[in-house]
Amino acid sequence: MFPLEAQNLCAFIQQTTQLDPHRKPGSQLAVLVKSIFRIEASVIFDADLREVYPAGEWFDDLDEVLQNICLFETTSDDPETGLIRRVLRMGKLPIGAMLLRGEASAMAADAIASVITITFDRYHAFANESRTESARKTEQLRTTVLDSLAHAYKTPLTAIEAASSGLAAMGSLTPAQAGLVALIEEQAEQLKQLTNRLLKTARLEGSELVPQMKEVAIAPLIEDVVASLREQLSSFSVRIEISRDELSIRGDRSLLIALLTQYVDNAAKYGEAGTDIMIQAVEESNAVVLSVQNLGPVIPAADHERIFDRYYRSAASASMAAGTGIGLSVAKRAAQAHGGHVWVTSDAGRGTIFYASLPKLPESDAPA
Repeated sequence: MFPLEAQNLCAFIQQTTQLDPHRKPGSQLAVLVKSIFRIEASVIFDADLREVYPAGEWFDDLDEVLQNICLFETTSDDPETGLIRRVLRMGKLPIGAMLLRGEASAMAADAIASVITITFDRYHAFANESRTESARKTEQLRTTVLDSLAHAYKTPLTAIEAASSGLAAMGSLTPAQAGLVALIEEQAEQLKQLTNRLLKTARLEGSELVPQMKEVAIAPLIEDVVASLREQLSSFSVRIEISRDELSIRGDRSLLIALLTQYVDNAAKYGEAGTDIMIQAVEESNAVVLSVQNLGPVIPAADHERIFDRYYRSAASASMAAGTGIGLSVAKRAAQAHGGHVWVTSDAGRGTIFYASLPKLPESDAPA
């Protein structure tokens, strides 16, 4: 590198370190390269944003040329045209391209490309941090709204339930009127269950969630869940298998109830009437794995991860039963609150099986 180029490079580095890391640096970098190194024209391509930043006069198909430099990792110096091509690489990963027209040594071009790469990386790091913080604040707001709505629903629901019970107790209703009262009670109960799920979701999404860890016996836990869903399970044969009768785990019983209730309720919603629903608890070396199996529509492999995202419903089964897409996200968060994880398998032979692996914890430990 010539002495003047070395001087210019120092000035370029100094200028780039003063750029606002929260603003896209592409346009400023292109102008700095052109002015500091006194070349005819410069242009930079940011592959992450898919944006091109030119300084000086350029030809029309510039976007395609730069994308090809990045895609095919073309590095070249062409004395006849005066074009200098460089790939912007972070490690071995191409993240953009640079094209210069003018006089610059190969070493200077390499150094310029390296400084641009570092500047791009710094900007994207700050941008990702800002997006993460924004997402966190949005999530906090969403959680607050869920909690407020759920509590707001409770008062009118209580009044509706009391009114319908009063009407039923009058005893002088016609069959049609009694049917309407029964419908009101049924739908009010569904709204009550949805409200409770919203409250659980708000609690599970809240940063203040601290599981109340106690010894929880698995057999009574499963029995309580099955009893609470007796009506939904009336069309199925429920089988329960536990690796040993006295199996237990340290956990928050209310959260474990929420997790297992969601799994069993889903099995009843989407299972074929008259088939088995299998609930299992298996002890492994360092975890207890709960699973619920049913025979019903196969969940496509592409949905196996997304099905646990809040509000997501698989197109393969969304039309079979009403739902909000909240329940499985509650199950996932309940498992995570215990330091565990969830997953699903689904095929025509074995049916659909939802799993939750919960680590065994000594009495003094709690999940982070």
